[in-house]
Amino acid sequence: MTQTSAGCGLSIAVLDYGIGNLRSAQKTLQWLGADADLTADPEVIEAADGVVLPGVGAFGACMKALHQTGLATQAKNVADSGRPFLGICVGMQLLYEGSEETPDCPGLGILPGMIRRLIGDVRIPQMQWNKLEVTEPYHPLVSELDGSWMYFVHSYAAQPDEHTIAVTDYGQSVAAAVARDNVWATQFHPEKSADDGKRLLSNWLDSVRTDREPTQRVTT
Repeated sequence: MTQTSAGCGLSIAVLDYGIGNLRSAQKTLQWLGADADLTADPEVIEAADGVVLPGVGAFGACMKALHQTGLATQAKNVADSGRPFLGICVGMQLLYEGSEETPDCPGLGILPGMIRRLIGDVRIPQMQWNKLEVTEPYHPLVSELDGSWMYFVHSYAAQPDEHTIAVTDYGQSVAAAVARDNVWATQFHPEKSADDGKRLLSNWLDSVRTDREPTQRVTT
């Protein structure tokens, strides 16, 4: 995929809570043309056109860091505001009510349900490329991505439900991408998934632009 200007003129806040390689998502969004800042500053987050919550590691450690930095409240505020919000990997898991990985640690509760440990005769963690089966082909996040290969690294996952827009098979059907109103998320790492991953992030940036345009028309 050649470099595009999908994100040109868009301000994206990548939530910086000190866990994992947060800069990889930031760098890919910048490559796509977005003004992506790795930040914990509430004013920057409030002013951003879209917000990204990445995540790598253990559910409990990530939730603890989110609370310590004040970003748990910021994430909920963005979700409630209707602004575009994208969770990635553990950042997707944190959106749920909790996880079997850390049973005594509540999640953000933005999406209903629990994150469960992978089951079946498979190697855990899943650390590989796997194929997407798009279940909601008209959803803009996964447009033209049915059958694409994405990079997964995880031992726990959401179960497919009414918010699932794509699944993958790994000993069971796993929710690979979900969407509820303005809150969208992927279990895989689009920033590590070559051209198809960049296409997904470009799809998200296109939706951010579409969301912003009505406000721009009113204020000009």
